[in-house]
Amino acid sequence: MRQFWAGLAVGTLLVCAASAPTPGDEIYTRPGRLVPAGDGARLNFYCTGSGSPTVVFEGGFTDWAPAWATVQPRIARFTRACSYDRAGAGFSQPGPTPRSTERIANELHDALHAGRIEGPYILVGHAFGGDHVRAFADLFLEDVAGLVLVEADASDVEAADLRRQDDEGGQGFIGQLQACRDGMATGKDPELPSRPGRPRRTCSQLFFRGLPERNWSPALNAKLLEIARTKTAMWDADISEMRETPADEVWLIEHRRHLGDRPLRIISTGNHGVTDLTKLRPTSLEHLKYEYDVAVAQSKWLDLSTNSRQIFTTNSSEYVQFDEPGVVEAAVRDVWESARARRSAR
Repeated sequence: MRQFWAGLAVGTLLVCAASAPTPGDEIYTRPGRLVPAGDGARLNFYCTGSGSPTVVFEGGFTDWAPAWATVQPRIARFTRACSYDRAGAGFSQPGPTPRSTERIANELHDALHAGRIEGPYILVGHAFGGDHVRAFADLFLEDVAGLVLVEADASDVEAADLRRQDDEGGQGFIGQLQACRDGMATGKDPELPSRPGRPRRTCSQLFFRGLPERNWSPALNAKLLEIARTKTAMWDADISEMRETPADEVWLIEHRRHLGDRPLRIISTGNHGVTDLTKLRPTSLEHLKYEYDVAVAQSKWLDLSTNSRQIFTTNSSEYVQFDEPGVVEAAVRDVWESARARRSAR
């Protein structure tokens, strides 16, 4: 979630450049499998590969299943891999509000069971999605084989002043999201406030790390832009998710649960909120301190498990799955192998 507004201030949204698109990403241009989530929502799943335990991917704020297009095929080579769209996003149907992390975790749990996607699961959460996979573990620990946190938001374990800064930034952005949503409802794609010396952008470019995305095929980029410009329910869901984040942080603090010896891998980049390394803006001591404080906060998750490790990337924005997909693949495989060994030893 912090990728969204911090990225606007620190990083840059992507200008489409020539590169090879991800082979087979066209599967995300159409619905996969819609599964009831127990409270009225129907969630869209893409499951590929076979094996156990199943890996389930959770996207960041304003992201949905295609965020994993570069990584899911790698994981599907050795086990079952499932990405999905949260309620309201992508091809999923809207769900009840408020869109709290507790509700999102419950919906995912209900849908996995309704869809007969057997656990226990290795949960991979990116950015804001880290909140939801940790909430899932707090609520349904017996269904969890391990966790991988990919540059996950750490607001609930940050120092109070940093948490306040993050919360104020997020809550302050709701007005812009609402203006975008209202414009989309009238068939427009409003322009975002101008930035000195930088290209103009419209509201539809706020999703993922900016549309079009150079890692995706023209067909996928076209479909995602269409969804962003026409699906007001997705804007409503995002606004509600953003509004709930301060309360989500309190919930995570109050429900923090130890994972025992379940494997946990924490991927940190030192570029939290930086969405693209190709066009970095000048940094500052203030920003360097922010990145250090976030990495230290992320390290506080190490005590959630007796089998935990923090992994630092060498050349990645917040979107590790695009910049260094091998790092995510290696972390997931490590957790998968550890989870299988743990299961065999019991």
